[in-house]
Amino acid sequence: MVMATTTSTAAGTSLASVTLEVADPEAARRFYSAFGVDTYIRLRVSDAHSTGFRGFTLGLTVSGPATVDGFVGAAVDAGATVLKPAAKSLWGYGGVVQAPDGTIWKIATSAKKDTGPATREIDEVVLLLGVEDVKATKQFYAGRGLTVAKSFGGKYAEFAPGQSSLVKLALYKRRALAKDLGVPADGTGSHRVVLGGTADAFTDPDGFAWEAAPSLAPTLS
Repeated sequence: MVMATTTSTAAGTSLASVTLEVADPEAARRFYSAFGVDTYIRLRVSDAHSTGFRGFTLGLTVSGPATVDGFVGAAVDAGATVLKPAAKSLWGYGGVVQAPDGTIWKIATSAKKDTGPATREIDEVVLLLGVEDVKATKQFYAGRGLTVAKSFGGKYAEFAPGQSSLVKLALYKRRALAKDLGVPADGTGSHRVVLGGTADAFTDPDGFAWEAAPSLAPTLS
């Protein structure tokens, strides 16, 4: 997955797009179109080796339980596997599915009851990285120019999205994230996620690599 970035002298570096690395882009494109999230992601082919948990999830925040059920149903109909059936929790209502390409998606709402009919609207998309040390990784990204919007000690951190961003970047403890998703925390190989940098390539403390956004990358003559 690739996350492209943009730069602003006022806001610094910010997330601008997300590209999933998949084995079959055409099949993935059909899935994500049916799921209803194709406008939030890009796709590129990759045969990078991965086993187990890839260390991240993409989360959809929606208006109510019926909308959660609608997105979960659309994903399953398109070929996704249910990792956690949609159900009520202390924080609201949600479920977890895994796309055919292996990407894990969590669909949730803070509402426990519907106040209107189901829709296909998405309130927010969050890319949640599972990291070993939330405080250290938060400081690492802050040093790269991202603005911290929320921080809960060493448990969770969230960065302010850029004006052009459709996806918000956040950090969570890796084992806690895996537990929340209902999968073992172990995993090896590629994350299948690359976060875009504005000028230089770098790798964060947990092995998530950044690369220049396509619009900012140098062109060859």
